[in-house]
Amino acid sequence: MERKEFKWPQPLAGNKPRIWYGGDYNPDQWPEEVWDEDVALMQQAGVNLVSVAIFSWAKLEPEEGVYDFDWLDRVIDKLGKAGIAVDLASGTASPPMWMTQTHPEILWVDYRGDVCQPGARQHWRATSPVFLDYALSLCRKMAEHYKDNPYVVSWHVSNEYGCHNRFDYSEDAERAFQKWCEKKYGTIDAVNDAWGTAFWAQRMNNFSEIIPPRFIGDGNFMNPGKLLDWKRFSSDALLDFYKAERDALLEIAPKPQTTNFMVSAGGAGIDYDKWGYDVDFVSNDHYFTPGEAHFDELAYSASLCDGIARKNPWFLMEHSSSAVNWRPINYRVEPGELVRDSLAHLAMGSDAICYFQWRQSKAGAEKWHSSMVPHAGPDSQIFRDVCELGADLNKLADEGLLSTKLVKSKVAVVFDYESQWATEHTATPTQEVRHWTEPLAWFRALADNGLTADVVPVRGPWDEYEAVVLPSLTILSEETTRRVREYVANGGKLFVTYYTGLVDDKDHVWLGGYPGSIRDVVGVRVEEFAPMGNGFGFPGAMDHLDLDNGTVAHDFADVITSVADTAHVVASFKADKWTGFDGAPAITVNDFGDGKAAYVGARLGREGLAKSLPVLLEELGIETSAEDDRGEVLRVERADETGENHFVFLFNRTHDVAVVDVEGEPLVASLAQVNESEHTAAIQPNGVLVVKL
Repeated sequence: MERKEFKWPQPLAGNKPRIWYGGDYNPDQWPEEVWDEDVALMQQAGVNLVSVAIFSWAKLEPEEGVYDFDWLDRVIDKLGKAGIAVDLASGTASPPMWMTQTHPEILWVDYRGDVCQPGARQHWRATSPVFLDYALSLCRKMAEHYKDNPYVVSWHVSNEYGCHNRFDYSEDAERAFQKWCEKKYGTIDAVNDAWGTAFWAQRMNNFSEIIPPRFIGDGNFMNPGKLLDWKRFSSDALLDFYKAERDALLEIAPKPQTTNFMVSAGGAGIDYDKWGYDVDFVSNDHYFTPGEAHFDELAYSASLCDGIARKNPWFLMEHSSSAVNWRPINYRVEPGELVRDSLAHLAMGSDAICYFQWRQSKAGAEKWHSSMVPHAGPDSQIFRDVCELGADLNKLADEGLLSTKLVKSKVAVVFDYESQWATEHTATPTQEVRHWTEPLAWFRALADNGLTADVVPVRGPWDEYEAVVLPSLTILSEETTRRVREYVANGGKLFVTYYTGLVDDKDHVWLGGYPGSIRDVVGVRVEEFAPMGNGFGFPGAMDHLDLDNGTVAHDFADVITSVADTAHVVASFKADKWTGFDGAPAITVNDFGDGKAAYVGARLGREGLAKSLPVLLEELGIETSAEDDRGEVLRVERADETGENHFVFLFNRTHDVAVVDVEGEPLVASLAQVNESEHTAAIQPNGVLVVKL
């Protein structure tokens, strides 16, 4: 696939490049007298960019064919004259009520045939030619009106595609799915082969017999090949809609453009890596995971964004200053986390830090969602933290951070959207295992051992790293298989886990034993799986397995029946004789060509992996930090090609004080105290220290 050339929003005339800082701004929710106060507070906080008009279609086009840009012109003029740039939305995220009343055929349909009614947002179907015409009309009007506006620095195309309308089962979608299949496969026989339609008499005679995976009855099982392609199609249908909107804007007003992804550890609804080829710059909306995984999940997701962006700068378009509004319990951020979380995204390659939203709404579905200016107003801890962060970002920009990129790690943890989709089927060895959890567990376990990994999409350049982790990468296509084999044969260091290489990209099982296409690379042959757990009404079933290295496997284990002569066992299972597992191999290391491959044949979780890794890292010859406290602090580095600008971010991962050696000039200390005479720093819980080497 050809990737669009990277383009970044440029500063307003007369201004020097800065780290973009701001958030979504919704002035149409407020009387005009509030606008001047907003602009003054933005200047106080160091805000230099806001995203405008994301959900403003009903105000931009109050009646069909009647456009009102006057209010938006006044807002943009106030912002621009105050030195605040505008990331201007296409306004097409949700259609106005007059449109859905006139054209109910644009509304998406769920798998049972129920129509999604207006009343929230994203109540449109990506395959509707009627809705596409209306959306492109607004895009062209916006582009014509603002093509020469000096304060508009980028296009924000729609908003969070697929957040609510990922799947549509309408007749429009059915026709589009048939065309998608015909383009992908060419013949109906190829579709029959891919979907294994010989099973359950599902063979089709022509493309008109292809229908979306609609409701098939409670407790029944959808064809897995069809369902996998449906997920691919649904992501592609939204991508095609985005590209149509994008091209309509750029044809008239060629400014850098993006659309906000929703990359998170478990956010796998859209193939964002594929989408990354079609934006000028990658942007993301990320909302923290409450609890003990908060920081690690954030760092993992930010690293994945860097991987999707191929180490070009990326844009944090939305995150929260504190609580969100859409969880059953909406936890606030702890003291220090507002600044720390933002600097973590920055450390991982983002050159823009923005929030949803600037001013907290007083009405509507998101009125309890935190913002930069909360209901309490500027006399609040949140706004004081917002101002502190703005000053920190300006200081880092002055010191040269914008010339740097995230320094490449030794280790790449591979993530694959399609492997996640394949594991979501309801007829799998266990419903307790999904792909997405294992990459996160490895990222955390490596951090526990002093290694900050890069998270790299399966299409990305993971084979250019010293070491690579394939964590439950269920799908191994022929191309990925080739890359794996060549990587290890040429000296690469590979970690492979259970649930990897079970099927090809058609979801067909690689025969002969698992992990099918790379059995000789890892040096083991798995004949059977041993899912574990005593839930689902089966008390007394095996729910765990002990390993002789002191770790415990839960949920899943491989029945490894043979180990190659080139491999050796690093850890074995300990169990009662009747289980058949006592003494069976659990973790192995194999020599293959000039490289080595470790195989972890059970789900050990973050704790078990962290405990197992020291031996495996030594076996594969991967050096780590020697400090005793190496797991307490996550070290992230950004540097330019010359080495003149080299920054180190030190994040406390614990709820205890972490004392670290300090090399270089401290620039930003949030909940961190530097002892200059001893060249050490005490980083408090939720604290961060940024130094320049």
